[in-house]
Amino acid sequence: MSDSAPSETPDFVPIDDKLCFALYAASHAFTRVYKPLLDAVGLTYPQYLVMVTLWEEDDRTVGNIGDKLGLESSTLTPLLKRLEAMGHVSRSRDPDDERVVRIRLTDKGRALRRETRTIPGCILAATGLDIAGVVRLQREITALRKALEQAAA
Repeated sequence: MSDSAPSETPDFVPIDDKLCFALYAASHAFTRVYKPLLDAVGLTYPQYLVMVTLWEEDDRTVGNIGDKLGLESSTLTPLLKRLEAMGHVSRSRDPDDERVVRIRLTDKGRALRRETRTIPGCILAATGLDIAGVVRLQREITALRKALEQAAA
């Protein structure tokens, strides 16, 4: 990609110059780095994201988890059922509203957090960035995501 931005949007952009492809390819690269780390604790990447969400705040609704992770209930429900079968979470109906399903960590799910404590450091090392660089990049990507969501709405 050239160092200077074009004065107008070109009609054709080669694949290596597309921002969307760079993000797509980086996402797949992240998944490849996470895979052996998560295989060691028996989780897939989407399951890990759910667990991190629950470690941040336990006792969430399916809808809350879906909103946090940008996942539809139809995608999230089988994932949560699998985590429940593994003994990491429990699912129950909200006593105040039977339509709402609450997800809570089990003791085993809380203990799993200790087993994953080295993963963030491994991922940081794999990026080749320092913490300040990761924070800056994460903020830029989050701002990009929000802009794109706004444009799509």
